[in-house]
Amino acid sequence: MLLDTASLYYRAFFGVPETVRAPDGTPVNAIRGLLDMISRLVRARHPAQLVACLDADWRPAFRVAAVPSYKAHRLAADGTSEETPPALAPQVPLIEEILQVAGLAVAGAPGYEADDVMGTLAARSDVPVDVVTGDRDLFQLVDDARQVRIIYTVRGLMNMDVIDEAAVTAKYDIPGRAYADFAALRGDPSDGLPGVPGVGEKTAAALIRTFGSIEGIATALDAGHGGFPRGSRDKLEKARDYLDIALSVVKVADDAPLPDVDGTLPAVPADADRLRELGDRWGLGSSLGRFVSAVSPD
Repeated sequence: MLLDTASLYYRAFFGVPETVRAPDGTPVNAIRGLLDMISRLVRARHPAQLVACLDADWRPAFRVAAVPSYKAHRLAADGTSEETPPALAPQVPLIEEILQVAGLAVAGAPGYEADDVMGTLAARSDVPVDVVTGDRDLFQLVDDARQVRIIYTVRGLMNMDVIDEAAVTAKYDIPGRAYADFAALRGDPSDGLPGVPGVGEKTAAALIRTFGSIEGIATALDAGHGGFPRGSRDKLEKARDYLDIALSVVKVADDAPLPDVDGTLPAVPADADRLRELGDRWGLGSSLGRFVSAVSPD
């Protein structure tokens, strides 16, 4: 099980009231919500290995070089860091420390996003993989043959959808493994990806069904083939520069420079004393107790 940690703590932050606070009044809603989410996931799905994946670089240079607008709207005033809700920002380093002293495997790669870490670990795995995320970009990882699927948290902290190739096809009317090409055509305002101007979700899906991929579309344009939805050929011709680089931004890397990661659940916390201190200091109470019981069953 691979956790898209930032996606999950953002969802916890907005799903648990800010009135959940430490004894000194500091909000701990994201921390407690994330710990409860991990506890439920482990108890319900019994993963043999669990890795919390992190953004070592939330806006990698190779993606910005290809599409300068990539996540630009999320830049904080300093021009480099990601804008974060003030009540969430102090919780993030605590989340990372809690996961580490609990003994969970935590993974990140310099110059890469958590998506790339998950893509790399999924590619390396010789056992089934569940990727837990609220980010539909990761639908591109589904692979029935390799038993890679997405546990999608879109409906909140309690209700999660299992996304496999059939679910992608049902939702978008495209082949199950074609999500990256589809997303590049459609674009994604939440990531600052422009897509092809004038090509929306339905047209993007029709193009993928007809030509299979962006490469197939480019080949058909060069050869003068027909079969393009009404009015889309001119739009695609005008967007050739974007089509040439779009997948380098949208596609999740499967070769991020990661050491071997042993995600075996810890028999006991790595630093039980420090974990207890953090629990007392921040008033994590039953959330921390359930979490430790779930991930360190011995």
